[in-house]
Amino acid sequence: MPRLLREINDRAALELLLTSGPLTRGQIGELTGLSKVTASQTLARLEERGLVEVAGEQAGGRGPNAALYGIVSSSAYVAGLDVGPEFVTTAVADIRGDIVAEATVAPDEHDDPVAVVHNAVVKACRSAKVALSKLRAVVIGTPGVVDPRTGDVRFSFDLPGWHEGIHEALARDLRRDVKIENDVNLVAVAERTLGAARGADDFVLLWVGRGIGLGVVLGGRLHRGRSGSAGEIGYLPVPGVPLAADVRAVPGRLPSLAGGLQSLVSAETVTELAASYGFVGRNAAECVAAAVGAGERGEPLLDDIAGRLALGVASVCVVLDPGLVVLAGEVSQAGGSTLTGRIEEAVARICPVRPQVLPSEVDGNPVLRGAVLAALEQAREEIFAS
Repeated sequence: MPRLLREINDRAALELLLTSGPLTRGQIGELTGLSKVTASQTLARLEERGLVEVAGEQAGGRGPNAALYGIVSSSAYVAGLDVGPEFVTTAVADIRGDIVAEATVAPDEHDDPVAVVHNAVVKACRSAKVALSKLRAVVIGTPGVVDPRTGDVRFSFDLPGWHEGIHEALARDLRRDVKIENDVNLVAVAERTLGAARGADDFVLLWVGRGIGLGVVLGGRLHRGRSGSAGEIGYLPVPGVPLAADVRAVPGRLPSLAGGLQSLVSAETVTELAASYGFVGRNAAECVAAAVGAGERGEPLLDDIAGRLALGVASVCVVLDPGLVVLAGEVSQAGGSTLTGRIEEAVARICPVRPQVLPSEVDGNPVLRGAVLAALEQAREEIFAS
């Protein structure tokens, strides 16, 4: 029992210092409910483990200044990766969550995924002057379905080289546990921590870019489904478009996605749709941004896109009733609140549930931000439990 109490006290102090530090011994005792003696013993143990250090002083009234204790940021590091068909970007963060380095590599189409990830991680670690052995967690965000049993990417249109056995091979190569997660799920993680869904226990995140995907958070936890396929909303049957012809995974051939919601609102479709309304750009984001900037002339295109997206949003909401829908991806960034407001109205016309629909608020690369946050959660849990 004494050992368990020590572990509980150590964890409480570490969590507090990570979220609110640096703090004095008295503040730690007051906020955790520990006595001064127990708080002192806890800090001594954490200092001995190299997790906590004196980070300064706080001037008081009478008597000497009180020492401020903070987390040793260099005590552990994590890596988050955003893996795509053209680039692999790695961010290395210290245990406090501060990004200390980012690096991007462009893999050759024939490169082995293990070698690509290894090179990306090593490049980022060298840039940060952090030894690979200091990484406590590595989380990789990829498009496609991740099998929850094996941790492998089951199939991905963008990453045909990521096959069964890659997860285990990565762990062997990097000599540590590696987690592969669907990229849209990681965007949802970032949105709940940093963005429009801060503090929300139930919400869905709809990603609209080159492809379309859905991240589902229920009760504060990602819902991946039994096979890891929860959120593959591109396959959703919708009126007016053909069904996805053949979604069976056959060796040597990727499953088809020529129908369903994907064919209504993919970036390619949005670009073609915009041209029919007189808006031309290099990509869907430029077309949508042009429509937003065009005032009344752009409203018909925005209404059309919102109506198409509303079919997917309404289908999700009548099943899950999440209350909040966050729109992310390049189309979301371009459309902003002008587009999400239209989606909310369109959903209310066809669905008895009216969710709040908001644009993403996560800056930078949301997949990378989510991967780092997931890695931090894993690393901190290991430290708390050790």
